[in-house]
Amino acid sequence: MLLQTHGRLTADELAERLEVSPRTIYRDLDALSASGVPVYAERGPQGGCMLMESYRTNLTGLKEDEVRALFMFAVPGLLADLGADKASESALLKLTAALPAPFQQDAQRIQARLFLDPAAWFQQEEPAPFLPLLQTAVFNDRRLRLVYRRADGQWIKRLVDPYGLVAKAGVWYLVGAVYAGHPQTFRVSRVQEAELSESRVHRPATFNLASYWTQWCAQFEAQKEKVQVQIRVAPDAVSRLIRFLGEGLYDYLAQPGVADEQGFVTLPLAFDSLETACEQLMGLGTAVEVLSPTELREEIRQTAVALAARYSQPRKP
Repeated sequence: MLLQTHGRLTADELAERLEVSPRTIYRDLDALSASGVPVYAERGPQGGCMLMESYRTNLTGLKEDEVRALFMFAVPGLLADLGADKASESALLKLTAALPAPFQQDAQRIQARLFLDPAAWFQQEEPAPFLPLLQTAVFNDRRLRLVYRRADGQWIKRLVDPYGLVAKAGVWYLVGAVYAGHPQTFRVSRVQEAELSESRVHRPATFNLASYWTQWCAQFEAQKEKVQVQIRVAPDAVSRLIRFLGEGLYDYLAQPGVADEQGFVTLPLAFDSLETACEQLMGLGTAVEVLSPTELREEIRQTAVALAARYSQPRKP
């Protein structure tokens, strides 16, 4: 595949790519030749190992945009989580070698110019030691016995029919049904123990993982409590607010009449709880003032008083 993709490579280059010795490369070339693959080597400064030009297996019928789409699929971090990074590299190599010559350059351009990083900024990596076992259960339709820590800290035991795995912003989730009921979502990092069961999963023929996940995300966001907050931002703190809360605020700030004559901006925000709003807005310090609701102003005031009391005295060694 390397020779078909690159045309001519020296034994040393092949040895480096395949992580073997040049002597092994020569043995493999003899074995390929003996098995009917028209491979040969030329000596000299311009020499190397090559295939006969007529020896090719092309993928026909693919369009240019389809080739690009195929090479956009690889997400290295997530593939490594699943132990499939090496297999992905090998598959892409075989695919490249089988493409018609004009498309090979296009595939290489995609790989050189596009990299997908699923992790959010400043997000700590979540340990998921049972991910390989869950993957085995999903692909082999085997039930799982789980010990799972819920978001509230409670530990539960469940017998789960695994339907699929989903990665969102670098975090893995298991989708499965408990007691043959409706599908549920489990955060993989909260799995404390996992064991394959001997019984097999009867996966519903109508279940679609992508559709389920889209609907579940919409329901999850809709069920979150919404707290509407009004804040006032000083002119010199607008850029800081955007860095802290996201560049989606640009569209709102670009509207006419948002800022008053002194340059202060009154901004509506939504949070899933008073606690979340307090935590995030206090991180901005005096750059913002909460105008409403009154409960949030009081929460911030009490937290500020408690912080001032804690830090008013030097810390004893």
